[in-house]
Amino acid sequence: MARRVENGPSSNRLPPRIRSKLFNHRSLLAVKAAVAVGIAWELAQLMPGVLDDYPYYAPLGALLCMHHTVAYSFRYGLQILIGLGIGLVLATGVLLVGDPNLYTISLVVAAGVLIGSFRWLGAPGREYLPMAALFVLIVGGQEANIYSIGYMVQMTTGIVVGLIVNALLVPPLAFSDAIHIAARFRNTLAVQLEELSDVLTESWPPERDEWAARTDVLTGSAREVRSAVHTADESRKANLRAYRHRRDITGDYSDLQALENITFHIRDLSDVLAASIWGSSIPATLPEELRKPLSEAIGATAEALRAWNEGNENFDAFRGAQRILDELSTELDERHSPSGSSTAVMVMISLRRILAAMQDRVEPAPA
Repeated sequence: MARRVENGPSSNRLPPRIRSKLFNHRSLLAVKAAVAVGIAWELAQLMPGVLDDYPYYAPLGALLCMHHTVAYSFRYGLQILIGLGIGLVLATGVLLVGDPNLYTISLVVAAGVLIGSFRWLGAPGREYLPMAALFVLIVGGQEANIYSIGYMVQMTTGIVVGLIVNALLVPPLAFSDAIHIAARFRNTLAVQLEELSDVLTESWPPERDEWAARTDVLTGSAREVRSAVHTADESRKANLRAYRHRRDITGDYSDLQALENITFHIRDLSDVLAASIWGSSIPATLPEELRKPLSEAIGATAEALRAWNEGNENFDAFRGAQRILDELSTELDERHSPSGSSTAVMVMISLRRILAAMQDRVEPAPA
């Protein structure tokens, strides 16, 4: 899949490293946060009456709700406001009973923490609920009611400004990042298979063991792909640019599911080969005459995975891997000695499951 690069002509004159620093999501977020905070500060000072006494809460609200995706900013800002509202109500209720003291402050904070345990408040609501109650009791003091109104209005103003700026000022779409990370991970999986193929053709036992220690890295990379796809899905929600740059995100989720299945089977395959080399609780032996054909089968599967990643001639590579596995299966059926055949069958099962996970993503749909 081709990546769409939207840098202007002048940006192409910059060195790649500087250009990547200037034109990325983090830099854009910094610019938008600065713009939102500035606008919120100016608006806060135009508030009538006592609201003008608390202008610093508006830029704070704009900063707090500024995140990479519009949908997350909206959800985060809403949860902050809900937490603040509940905290202000708690503090006001305590002040109706008496003045702030050791016991009332401790009671409000404890109640705020307990109420914050509800999941629907989210992390931001959970954090700012007891904080708002504490601020009203300690900072508001005798003017707690006025302070509560100013606090809430200014925070709401800032959050609204932050949401508007985030939604209108080049809201980012994370499609390219998800495509790039998934492609990089497919390449990593193909490299793992190629190393497994090479191991079977080296002197036995092989000296290299990096491939055996890489299984946990594969799992971590799979989590990174899942996070990238989820972020891409979130980035299109409430995003005006998503109407112009449309993408069927269900295909990315299907790719993700296939990659997670492939990762599991490659880890299983790596464990079987490691057991056949160095021994483990898994009984596994590979006779010398089976190592070369198994190496060819693993190599063909790696080639099919690379072809899927490159997006060209993937049908032929995929079917070629299937054909090699079928031939090897026939050869194993004709063997009279079962010695080592069980391990070879375990390897072949893993390879077939890898191809099965790829099949829906590389085979053309029926007419």
